[in-house]
Amino acid sequence: MLNYLNKLPRDSRDNLFLLLVIAWVMMPLVSHIPLWCSVLAGGMLAWRGWLALIARPLPSRWWLLGMLATTVLTTLMTYKTVLGRDAGVTLIVMLLAMKTLELRAKRDIFVVFFLAFFTLLTNFFFSQSLLFAGTMLIALLGLLTALVNAHMPVGRPPFMQAARTAGWMALLGAPIMAILFVLFPRMAPLWGIPNDAMSGRTGLSNTMQVGSIASLALDDSIAMRIRFEGAAPLQSELYFRGPVLSSFDGREWRPLRSGSSARWQLPINLEVRGPAVNYQVTLEPSSRPWLLLLDAALTRPTLPGFDASMTPELQWRVERPITDLLRYSAHSYTDFRHGPVLATVALQEYLDLPTGFNPRTLQLADELRRDPRYSSADGAQLVAAAMERLRRGGYHYTLEPGVFGRHSADEFWFERKEGFCEHIASSFVILMRALKVPARVVTGYQGGERNSLDGFWIVRQSDAHAWVEVWLAGRGWVRVDPTSAVAPGRIGTLQRLQAPRGVIGSALLGNVNPELAQNIRALWDAVNNSWNQSVLNYTQGKQLRMLQNMGFESPGWEDLLYLLIGCVVLASLSGAAWTLWDRNRHNPWLRLLDRASAHLKETGVSVAPYSPPRRIAEQLLKQATPPSRSNQLMADWLVRLEAQRYAPGSAQRTGLATLQRELKQLIRTK
Repeated sequence: MLNYLNKLPRDSRDNLFLLLVIAWVMMPLVSHIPLWCSVLAGGMLAWRGWLALIARPLPSRWWLLGMLATTVLTTLMTYKTVLGRDAGVTLIVMLLAMKTLELRAKRDIFVVFFLAFFTLLTNFFFSQSLLFAGTMLIALLGLLTALVNAHMPVGRPPFMQAARTAGWMALLGAPIMAILFVLFPRMAPLWGIPNDAMSGRTGLSNTMQVGSIASLALDDSIAMRIRFEGAAPLQSELYFRGPVLSSFDGREWRPLRSGSSARWQLPINLEVRGPAVNYQVTLEPSSRPWLLLLDAALTRPTLPGFDASMTPELQWRVERPITDLLRYSAHSYTDFRHGPVLATVALQEYLDLPTGFNPRTLQLADELRRDPRYSSADGAQLVAAAMERLRRGGYHYTLEPGVFGRHSADEFWFERKEGFCEHIASSFVILMRALKVPARVVTGYQGGERNSLDGFWIVRQSDAHAWVEVWLAGRGWVRVDPTSAVAPGRIGTLQRLQAPRGVIGSALLGNVNPELAQNIRALWDAVNNSWNQSVLNYTQGKQLRMLQNMGFESPGWEDLLYLLIGCVVLASLSGAAWTLWDRNRHNPWLRLLDRASAHLKETGVSVAPYSPPRRIAEQLLKQATPPSRSNQLMADWLVRLEAQRYAPGSAQRTGLATLQRELKQLIRTK
């Protein structure tokens, strides 16, 4: 591509290269801006490239004004405003594309550079991942190369020369950026991104319909990372609690209404046994107010900038949606008991079933109750009977259960006999309620995998899970995972689900060694986690801890500013010292010549600008006939100064230090 560009005229070549860089900057925004914006911006860049190739004149200003008005009106129709993140990004993309059609003067190209750098920054509103940062670094180097090239003189300077200069500029600026990153105070709202910076992402929902978690299991992105202090619990004990769903309308599970009696009157009665599990969680943005903690946490997790509280269902929440990486520490107990131990009227809401749904499941419950083996059975025995039916009834765990109809539990128990964890959990709770055993659905994540490179446990969206809690007299709420009866490997050895690859995926990955692919994936996860922990999760707390380690007793953001100012002053003094050293090290010959010329001008000798030493000596000797001794000595000195530079092999060559001392002597004796 660069070879092709180098064959074009300078103006066409530079414009096409700039357009390519702008297209690279805009490319990641395509999935976040309206389709009409992507089409129009791409069309204008292509049009501008065609005009550069054929050397045709640019469109008139009236045409551009019409496009500007159309852009503003279309943005208003799309977003109902021109303010905010999405509308603003749309406008900046269109303005940048239109400005490329107005490159008539040097100031226009600098406006394009300014808009391009600003557009590059807007990309970070949508993603701050390591891969994305690398993409933007390439865009930054491309823009710097184009900017350096625009400042080069006429001719055809090669792009590689401009690229090297741009690379050195970025390299020299990197220490300054590192200091600013480490020391610039993280003060809200100056630091961070707007609350609307994260659109809804795949994650658990506060409702559950048949098929919702099945589609989530196809997403292999990371939900959170966990570092355990000490030995980690068994994989079968890794239940990270999310929303608890207790209200069922026949098709959808929801949390209990905020004013329901069960929600407000059921006591928590959380009792824990055994040692606590201490761990740190790095939670990916979810746009949800949920903290995912290992069951069950007795104390409030430690997290910056949020006020966490626990609901009566043991779910931890914060006061606002989580729209950025969040790191918190927690203490949980895998052996616990909670809820009332005696029956109460508030448990009735965990027995409610909608009328007109799942008649065969209700009939199954009646048959079990009439069975002599279960006529006087308690809740624990009924739970065991249902689990045994799942184990021996030919039920299967699948990613593709299909669409369930009105009677979802009936279809699972009697017809399909297959489903994902949500189908199994929902059908199990319906059967338990029909048997008069209070039950509810709990959603969250189960399991995870340990990255051997950095020791972090990775929980992915494909680990989303649904299980059941039943109420048993004398024991309270008890976790029951019916999926373990259908697919023990999903809970015990944690056999991960794999989505179908398809034709292209099979062709590309079918022959890849699975162990090699797993190692590459672990390496990438470790590198990406380091980026998240060290860069994206570099908070004010980390800054203050750094100051404490440096000896500050009670550090605050003022100390950060003082330290930053000190670094700036030190860098400035270092730069001044380097400049002085560089000035003394480079071109001392020219400085000697300039000093001699300035001295001669003071004595009345006319010296032409940029004259070589021999020419100055000739002018000096012409001033008087015969020349004075001082003029003769100065002329001889000038000739030897010229020989010092242009006759390095001469036996009569004099060193610069000697010439400098002689010049001082000549000036004093003048």
